[in-house]
Amino acid sequence: MATSIVSSPSAPDALAALAREAIEELRTVTDLVRWGAARLDGAGVAFGHGAGNAVDEAIVLVLHAAGLRPGAPDPLFAARLTTRERRAAVDLILRRIRERIPAPYLTGRAWFAGLELACDPRALVPRSPIAEWIERGFEPWLDPDAVERVLEIGTGGGAIAIACAIAFPNATIDAVDVCDDALALARENCAAHGVEDRVRLSRSDVYAGARGRYDLIVSNPPYVDAGTMASLDPEYRHEPRLGLAAGADGLDCVRRILTGAGEHLRAGGVLVCEVGASRPALERACPEAGFTWLELERGGEGVFLLTGVQLAELKLPGGG
Repeated sequence: MATSIVSSPSAPDALAALAREAIEELRTVTDLVRWGAARLDGAGVAFGHGAGNAVDEAIVLVLHAAGLRPGAPDPLFAARLTTRERRAAVDLILRRIRERIPAPYLTGRAWFAGLELACDPRALVPRSPIAEWIERGFEPWLDPDAVERVLEIGTGGGAIAIACAIAFPNATIDAVDVCDDALALARENCAAHGVEDRVRLSRSDVYAGARGRYDLIVSNPPYVDAGTMASLDPEYRHEPRLGLAAGADGLDCVRRILTGAGEHLRAGGVLVCEVGASRPALERACPEAGFTWLELERGGEGVFLLTGVQLAELKLPGGG
């Protein structure tokens, strides 16, 4: 059994003392959430892997330690925790502070488009704002019942592919990635959600493994530029660099996706791609593209949509 961080002699004395006090004196989920949020705020950790603030992050960690799922009914927040549960909650909060590990890696679980997924450092923590548009079926550009073929480029742990399999019940999804470890995690998640018969996972670089034409090509590719990579918060350095770094301007992978998309879309098909903070660089590179930037009600930035007609006319200076 692993040694508790609370009792470890390597723990900073002041924080370890606060942790011991919390275990001894606090009792309920609410108590531990309040304590954890204060500690997280004071430590200056970075958020961005599913929770946007210290309170939400503390809720995730404390509920996990208590054996409860996110969205637990409010009355359970008044529930008293056992000593073991309190110690587990405090240990998770201390690890979050000391090691700067994203909360989903600590709990081993993440949520995407309402789906619970296994999550570990084999792939990025799923958090793309594309989720809300998958839930909408990308209407009005697509008819969800008419979508038969989807290609996801850079599937990671399979979150987008699995969400698409559920949103488009008549579709087969080809989900590709260049990382064998990520694909192994995606297989686990596909099996857990019973979609392994409709999500075809394969090792492929962008369109190398494409099979014909698709109604939808969707991707959350690497798009972090070199300058940003050099100054990332420690939380992001726990994630695979392969899923983040995308050259000097953040567009190395996006250019390749744009260049080949027209050849792989059916008539009436669409490309949906996230570029995040690299949106200005993309707009400078393709000033005539006419991107539709999707509105994101739940936060996030930089998700564009292009139709097959637009892609057929798109010219990429220096990119093909």
